Amino acid sequence: MSNTTLSLLVGLVAGVAAALLMLGSGDVSALSVLLSAFATLPILIAGLGWSNVAGAMSVAAAAIIVAVVVSPLAALMIAVTTFVPAAWIAHLSNLARPAEELGGPQGQLAWFPLSDIMLHLCSLVCLSLIILGFTIGYGEDVVREIVEQLFSVLTEQNPEFQPDDAYQNEMISFVTRLLPALQAMMWVMILFAAWYLSLAIVRASGRARRPADSIAASLRMSRLSLLIFGAGLLLSFGGGPIGLIGSALSGAFAGGFILAGLAMLHYRTIGRAWRFLALWSTYAAIIILFPLPLVVLLFVGLFETARTSPLSPPGSNSNNQSQ
Repeated sequence: MSNTTLSLLVGLVAGVAAALLMLGSGDVSALSVLLSAFATLPILIAGLGWSNVAGAMSVAAAAIIVAVVVSPLAALMIAVTTFVPAAWIAHLSNLARPAEELGGPQGQLAWFPLSDIMLHLCSLVCLSLIILGFTIGYGEDVVREIVEQLFSVLTEQNPEFQPDDAYQNEMISFVTRLLPALQAMMWVMILFAAWYLSLAIVRASGRARRPADSIAASLRMSRLSLLIFGAGLLLSFGGGPIGLIGSALSGAFAGGFILAGLAMLHYRTIGRAWRFLALWSTYAAIIILFPLPLVVLLFVGLFETARTSPLSPPGSNSNNQSQ
């Protein structure tokens, strides 16, 4: 069996698995979000462990299955927001060039930098949400139903809660602006976690081409990301579609900077006796006190990006140690 045939077969199997996971997600819930995230794993594994052909085939197969079972529009939305970003970051992860072309030692490879992978990931998530928003006609009319259901639940729990129309309209406007940012931020972090897990699986199978990255040392956002994040914040104050685009843009890159802040915490605690306590306290605080710890991590990521370049732990190669 040729490599191309094998890649097509692997991609087909991965696409079927991804489609089944996505179709099993059902209604919006914590479980559906988890299944949607897991749906990226087969595509990532196919692309990371085999080839771009396998990754592309998995995307096509999954999209066709969803189109047949649900609808072409649903397939388009899922492909744009989930399948295509997964295949693309798998492709970027396997890109390498001779290190001597960049002034490095001969006989070694320089792999596509993690900071640039993050730049692409945040950009793809933002672009996909913008496409999704225009496709479904996202706006206050879409959000109104969500807010009305929320108020209905609150009223049942507390009969004294009787919001007037002005308060309700104000809340609808606020949620309309905030929702794209939250969705983009969370999806960036979910896709990164899926990428990290997929790389671990592929590496354990012996099929990984990319050496193990030191995530703690190399997960930093690029300087360009600072400018894009700032532009997104400025646009978010605009009205209409421009404001919604700015919200998605700033939210997606905020997710990247939050991950960079977490990576910095992991890096700064290497070798410390209190490392375990610090890390677990941070993750517990994220779960219990959400979103305050994320705001702190966001500023840490922004600060470190502004003042430093990617770091390497003492005495290690950043592509040969995983933290």
